[in-house]
Amino acid sequence: MSRPAKLSLPLRQGVGASVLACPAGPWPNLLEFLAERLPGVARAVWLQRLQQGEVLDERGQALPVDAPYRAATRVYYWRSLAQEPVVPFEARILFQDELLLVADKPHFLPVLPSGRFVQQTLLSRLRLATGLAELSPIHRIDRETAGLVLFSLQPATRGAYQALFREREVAKVYEALAAPPPASGPAAVLAEGQVLLYRSRLRPCEQAFMQMQEVEGPPNAETRIRLLQRLPELGLARYRLEPSSGQRHQLRAQMCALGLPILGDRIYPRLLPPDAVEAPDYSQPLQLLARSLAFVDPVSGQQRRFESGFSLQQ
Repeated sequence: MSRPAKLSLPLRQGVGASVLACPAGPWPNLLEFLAERLPGVARAVWLQRLQQGEVLDERGQALPVDAPYRAATRVYYWRSLAQEPVVPFEARILFQDELLLVADKPHFLPVLPSGRFVQQTLLSRLRLATGLAELSPIHRIDRETAGLVLFSLQPATRGAYQALFREREVAKVYEALAAPPPASGPAAVLAEGQVLLYRSRLRPCEQAFMQMQEVEGPPNAETRIRLLQRLPELGLARYRLEPSSGQRHQLRAQMCALGLPILGDRIYPRLLPPDAVEAPDYSQPLQLLARSLAFVDPVSGQQRRFESGFSLQQ
């Protein structure tokens, strides 16, 4: 007997339903399975969700508190947090047609639900605002970074747009504020008005969680860096960054390696403790902006170019 198709369930506060497969196992009931399989949610919270009818079976029916555990089935639920920091900045929709939505993301707002953010994410907010349950990001930028994020509206064409980023066919331009270029070292050429084509090999740092580090070996990260403006009154400079690859934290790690850590960076050069959930500090955002995106639309063949309306602090 074939398994039922995955359910298409409505959004709740912009959050799509999560699905959990039930493998063979010794759990006497569903509650014990949920508490063990997803320990990030307290057992008492799972009990409350079952009592409130917020865990569904494969037919979309609410499961009772004493539901027995059934292997080879699926259960559905909606992620929520008892305490989630409110991000007091709004995203803007710059463009929307039947295929694409382009959002301008503020600093501090994650693109996708993860960890301590579920509803306070760009995806959840946009789904809530538009009612588009199929909305899905084509690429991502860091929570701390502001600027452009592209979303797909149709699963049938999503892969074609994702391939643009995978095949490096999207011209991405960022801006950053950092210290002025030094008098020596690889970044010294920036002071002379030259473009620095910086290549290095990045991999996750074994000693510091979240950080990337440069190591010996063939380059896997490439960025064109140009000095745009000196800001002597602030002791800073504005840079144009054009990554042709998409390694995690590429711009932040490479700028730091050049002796130019981006202003407001809480990960490079030193990993700082995360902001408190109760009172996040929004006064010092990372001064990194995804300024523009340009590409040839793989579906229509049209030349597309989008530019952020945000600007960096000065």
